[in-house]
Amino acid sequence: MPRVGHDAHMSSAGASREPTETFPRQKARTRFFQLGRPRSFACSPAGSRALFIRSASGSDDQGSLWLLDLDAAVPETLLVDAAQLGSGDLELPDAERARRERMREVTAGITSFSTDSVMSKALFTVSGIPYLVEIPQAGGDHAAPVELPAPGPVVDPRLSGDGTHAAFVVDGAFHVVDLTTLAVTALAQPEGEHDFWGLADFVSAEELERIRGYWWLEGSRRLLVQHTDESDVGIRWISDPANPEREPVQHRYPSAGTANPSVRLAILDLDGTRIDVDWDHAQFPYVSSVHVTEGGVVLSLLTRDQRTQSVCALDTETGALTEIARHADDCWIDVVHGVPALLSDGRLLEVLPDSTTDTYRVYLDGLPVSPEGLQVSAVLDSAEDHLIVLAQPTAITQAGYRLDHDGTCEPLTDTDEWSSLTARGQMRIVMRANGTNPRTDYTASNGSTSHIIANLAETPIVRPQAHFVKAGARDLNAVVLLPTGYARGSARLPVIMSPYGGPHAQRVIRAAGSFLTEQWLADQGFAVVVVDGAGSPGRGPVWERKIHLDLARGILQDQVDALEGCAAQFPELDLDRVGIRGWSFGGYLAALAVLDRPDRFHAAVAGAPVTEWRLYDTAYTERYLGDPATNAAEYDASSLLPRAPKLTRPLLMIHGLADDNVLVAHTLQLSAALLAAGKAHDVLPLSGVTHMTPQEIITENLLLTEVEFFTSALR
Repeated sequence: MPRVGHDAHMSSAGASREPTETFPRQKARTRFFQLGRPRSFACSPAGSRALFIRSASGSDDQGSLWLLDLDAAVPETLLVDAAQLGSGDLELPDAERARRERMREVTAGITSFSTDSVMSKALFTVSGIPYLVEIPQAGGDHAAPVELPAPGPVVDPRLSGDGTHAAFVVDGAFHVVDLTTLAVTALAQPEGEHDFWGLADFVSAEELERIRGYWWLEGSRRLLVQHTDESDVGIRWISDPANPEREPVQHRYPSAGTANPSVRLAILDLDGTRIDVDWDHAQFPYVSSVHVTEGGVVLSLLTRDQRTQSVCALDTETGALTEIARHADDCWIDVVHGVPALLSDGRLLEVLPDSTTDTYRVYLDGLPVSPEGLQVSAVLDSAEDHLIVLAQPTAITQAGYRLDHDGTCEPLTDTDEWSSLTARGQMRIVMRANGTNPRTDYTASNGSTSHIIANLAETPIVRPQAHFVKAGARDLNAVVLLPTGYARGSARLPVIMSPYGGPHAQRVIRAAGSFLTEQWLADQGFAVVVVDGAGSPGRGPVWERKIHLDLARGILQDQVDALEGCAAQFPELDLDRVGIRGWSFGGYLAALAVLDRPDRFHAAVAGAPVTEWRLYDTAYTERYLGDPATNAAEYDASSLLPRAPKLTRPLLMIHGLADDNVLVAHTLQLSAALLAAGKAHDVLPLSGVTHMTPQEIITENLLLTEVEFFTSALR
């Protein structure tokens, strides 16, 4: 759920367009301006080369594989043109479609790849077919990709570290291919109708941000592989009423308080030997992360309430787990990218909340290393004497840092912008955005040579004019956008608030490209306000935990306080005409606003809203609200269904009927409750649409529908 809500990533100059094109059409055609941008970088340990994915233009959805070589006369070379290997993704297996939905992947062609440890070859799929390509040496000829044998469409292929074998999943079975003989071996087969090997389960992928379901171990002779049994998970049926001849799809969905899938791990040897990894599954049902490093293999196990974490080292010879750390939190344990892991010298690397300084800090063997006040969000790379980390020096900025083991901390990017990076050895790929330009710049460097990587994404036809402000008594971070060319104070403007508002996600960042849709809405004659309230990242663990056991009252009050605070700084905001829009948690917040605070919110568009938290999944919901069997009052207080009789304002709910994340039952149950209470409202069902709404015509027309709705409701 947290990954939904940001309308567009930062983009840059690219292909030509029709001069009369509208922003809604451009946004839809460019898949939210993601097409044509370089992404998914993998750096070579040699320090001058990298692989990445990029399509041919800002309107081409076929990702191709590119080679970057800082030592070459022409640094960027097309290694594999995906368009020559297939005609799209029509033959994708269901498991791959589901995996891409969890990753919010909206492109086609090559969408991911893996390499061996020295980046001499790469493995990828197009339309479910696995291909292997040799990475040419400097000045060498490019070899054509080779199709690998497989018993069917494959999911998540990965190379072994030594490059001698490839692994992948076909129909729930786990296979390896010997790349010398091209012999295919099934190392593990499903034992029943509802189990599978080698893939992350729904909860892990959607809520714990663990997309992978297997890992090559050191030596490349063994793999650690997940086995998932969904037999006890409740069935939800996803249908397509617009095409009644189609059978409904069975979807195993663990709603709050119900059974989770059973997740097990096993060490599979290439010779067929299997060693089951055992632990107290009843106490620790969640495997939140697995990290394989030179120092060893570390698992993070969580209790169902996610308030206790067991950090365990795995003996890859015996399958035995040894607990090396245990942490408890009164609210929840944070899942942080890149940790926990072992350094090459055996020390335990973690990112933990430091209660004395209210900071997420890097810890080595239990001792804090990173500075107070610098909120570390990810560990990207580790070397013999330092780490590369991603951190927020302020709540709205992000930068990469070199953190020495002795605590010396040096920024690698501008701390006044929103930057991220990929790092390995001396190689750095820095992605930079700022608060004024919707363009993202990509720069590769290795200390001696640098190169600006071409970004072929289109230039948006709107240019955000984001006013970053602090609002309310708690200095809530907010952005105000006014119509392009608007003269301050010349007229009162109706307001549209456009939050996400929920935990574990933020919208107010110094990246102008994040506000493209909001600026276009403003240009239709509105003032648009975006607010991050309690629960959003960047302000420390105490701030994030303020929403514990209450997803409604405090979060909504932050939106009201920020709205009033922004109006005090921008008197042109007409607080007698305020609309609110959002998707996913933002959709929940929008509907909540008109139900609970009709004095402040006069109309709402709620996209894919969670309306009853008992219907949403286990890991997300129970993390914040606990067990519905014991915390019924907290669930009732955060539910929209009992609030239905309070509706007095226009409400438009939009929901994809194929949404397997926030099921359409949420909107339908609220609609039924509203109808029972005699409350007029509107529902727009989207046939065949998932939680992402990637279809061009739908993306375009949804924006136009919203503007028409708000124009009428706030007249």
